Order: sequence, then structure tokens, then C-alpha cells
Amino acid sequence: MPKTYYVTTSIPYANANPHIGFAMELIQADVLARYARQQGHEVIFSTGTDEHGSKIYEKAQENGVDPRDLTNEMSQTFRSLSDMIDISNNRFIRTTDEKHETGAQKIWEKLKKDIYKSTYEGLYCVGCEEFVTATTAKENNNICPHHQKPYQSLKEENYFFKLSAYAEKIQKAIEDNSFELLPASRRNEILRMIEGGLEDISVSRPSNKLPWGVPVPGDESQVMYVWFEALMNYITVLDFPDGADFSNYWPADVQVIGKDIIRFHTTIWPAMLLAIGADLPKKLYIHGFISIKNQKISKSIGNVVHPQEVIDIFGVDPLRYYLLRHIPSSSDGDFTWQALHNAYTNELANDLGNAVQRTAVMVNKYLDGSADNDSPTTHDTSAYHEALERCQFDRALEEVWKQARGLNQYIDEQQPWQVAKQDDREHLEQILQHQVASMLQIAELLEPLLPHTAKRIQEIFTADVIRPPETTLFPRVETDILPS
Repeated sequence: MPKTYYVTTSIPYANANPHIGFAMELIQADVLARYARQQGHEVIFSTGTDEHGSKIYEKAQENGVDPRDLTNEMSQTFRSLSDMIDISNNRFIRTTDEKHETGAQKIWEKLKKDIYKSTYEGLYCVGCEEFVTATTAKENNNICPHHQKPYQSLKEENYFFKLSAYAEKIQKAIEDNSFELLPASRRNEILRMIEGGLEDISVSRPSNKLPWGVPVPGDESQVMYVWFEALMNYITVLDFPDGADFSNYWPADVQVIGKDIIRFHTTIWPAMLLAIGADLPKKLYIHGFISIKNQKISKSIGNVVHPQEVIDIFGVDPLRYYLLRHIPSSSDGDFTWQALHNAYTNELANDLGNAVQRTAVMVNKYLDGSADNDSPTTHDTSAYHEALERCQFDRALEEVWKQARGLNQYIDEQQPWQVAKQDDREHLEQILQHQVASMLQIAELLEPLLPHTAKRIQEIFTADVIRPPETTLFPRVETDILPS
């Protein structure tokens, strides 16, 4: 039986259109899913939308629409994004799906031994859907730094989850890497937070204040706190607890999230899993943020970049390339149109596009389009494979580009056009067959990362007659059409 592989993204709130930051997360998870399929694994790749909570409810009220109508519309924009950037997910979960809501209630029942009722009084950010401590509020001058709105003072009778009971087990799992955090630099940060102590957390809201949520089983006066319930999607999509998918695919091989939701995924989520007797995910990959010209992406500033804007000018694979290679896999990164244009021109067109064009032209001209494409290549790909196993997408592409640049250098050194003049057919065939084999190895390495580009290269060099493409892989893009 083939090995199974399960990868997830976080599920973003369905209250605003997706931008380039979440596109990056989708692409990163897509690379992992495609890579696993390439290795022969049976893959489930799940993404989706988080559709309950105060933010959704309040936006629906502002717009004078039913929350379900709002989430139907917004959820579709995230489905469309996946199609737009060629994401190969085979599951899309909405937290308003009956399957999820029923599954969430089953999980709550299994958590009951660690849930109790108490009164909570504290400060709350509607934008973050999160209670904050008095210390955090003081540090931020009582204003949420993400949403620039004052914290609300709330006093409620809620259900609480005994997060504190699982601190030691979570700490041990992180320390022994059975629950591995990537990049490794995040590990110490989380361990320090756990060592500082984990407090029990509120996991419900009164339904008379927030009717838009999953009802708490046996108590319709409360709905599940949105972040608590949303985390359950990773196993409700697998039909927890009795589904074959849960048995075959859990624990997740990699869960991909942004750094703003680390606390939920490194403390609350593993504690929930431990409480229901489930294994922890094998790896949690935490990516950084994208800024635009070194400014945080913000509607008020007007610097939001939608993936469609990039695709209309450069295409899907150049967008994937820039986000995977030029946004560091282990930290924050910056997007500018000029930097994207430079990467497109100097790396995609000049390095890779040139290697394809030169090789196809010479095989067609000197060997009548016929070259043995089964010749083995000797390039070591271990660093590439190690990079993808560690979610180092930038490093993986650097390894591919070493080969592309090396091939261009090989062509310049061997000068097959000069060998052709010497009428040394055997030597000429050796040179060009090496070029073709190198191009096919490059295409194989690019399959998970730049799938369209990989396919085009494979089509060119596995054809009965090798011909240069009618249009170059990366046509020239003039700078005057770039957005300001």
C-alpha cells in the first residue's frame, strides 16, 4: 500500500478578500503536496475557510446580509484563488459545513473531562477574535497593533479548557522533535512561552451575544469560541473519529501556518489533540509575512497586491517562483514589482529560458531534432531533497538554479557549434545528449515548484522531434506596464 501524506494550510477568515500573503501559504503547501505525489505517496491536501465568530457576524450586520450569504460569497473567493494559482488541493473545508459542525461537537464531547464553566472578565479584540492579558493590553496602550482598534472589556460566563494541564507534554514533544517546529529558530521562542506557563483558556461565547457559531453540545446558551472550533477542521475534514481518512492520514505530515497564529497551533491545538488521545502533527511549518515596499499590507495604505495582478502580467509560475525563492522561507520578506521583474528577467528568462532555447535550437539544428533523452545525469540532488523536507523552498530553488546556470556554463565551455564545424559527430552527440538529460532533470526538480514550466520543458525534450518552442518560456515584459 502506498505511503499516505497529509498537508494542510491554515483556514483564513472569510471576511476579506485574499491577498498575496495567503497565496504564498497556499503555494508552499502545494509544493509539499506535489512533491509527496512525485514520491509516489497518496496525498490529502486540505485548505478552506473559517466562517464563524464576531468578525463575520459584525461584517454581515454592517452589510445588512445574512452571515451565511456573506460566507458563501467570501469562501468562493478563496476557492477561486486556489484555481488561479494552480493549487492541487483535493479537500476544501468550510467551518459552516454540516460535516465540520457535527465533527466539532463530537470533539467537544471527547474534551469534556478538560472543560469547565467559569466567569471570565478581560479584554477582547474582535479583529483577532482573541482575549488578551492585561500585560499585553498595557504594552499596546490598550489598542490592538494589528487592527488599530481599542480592546473591548468583556465579562462573560464561558466554558474553559484546561490548557495548563498539557504544558509539560507539549514541551516534551517539541524538545524531542516528535512535534517538530520549522524553521528551527521558532522552537526556542515557543519553548520560552510554554516555560512561562500556560493558562486555561476561554473556549465559548454566550449565544445571546454571538449567535453565529457552533452550539456547545447540551448547552445552547453558548457557542464554541471561533479559534477553538476552527482548529478542529484539520481532523473533521478526515471524518474524525471513525473515518478511514483519519485512520490512514493522521497525524498530519506538515501543517503550514503564518507566524501570527503560532500560539494557537503550538499550544492550544496540540493540547486539544492530547486531550482526545490523538497524535500531534509531525511538523508545523511557520512562514513569515510579506510586506510591500517594506510596509505592512494594508487596505488603508492601499498597498494590497492581489495575485491576479501579478498573473496578468507575468503568469502563474513567475508568481510562484518569486514567492518561493525571493521571500525567505525562514523569515519575513518584501515584494516590489521591480524586484519581481528583475527575478523574471535575470533568472527565469536569462538563466532557465536561455538554457531551454539554446539546447532545443542546437539539437534541432545539429542532430535533426533527435537526441537520446534517457542519458543519465550525474548532478547530486540530495541538497534539493533535504531542502524540501525542511520546507526551505528558497534553498530548493537555489539548487535547481545552480544546475540551470551550470548548464549554460557547460554550453559556453563546450561550444557545440564549434564541435559541429569539426565534424566530430560522436562528441557532438555526447554534448547535446548531456544538455537534454540536464534539462529533463531540471524539469523533474521543478515539477513541485513550477509545474507549468516543468511540463513545457518535458514536452519539448521528450518529443519525437525536439524543436525550440514557438514562443520563449518567459517572453519579455516591459517595465512601463508595471503598476506604480
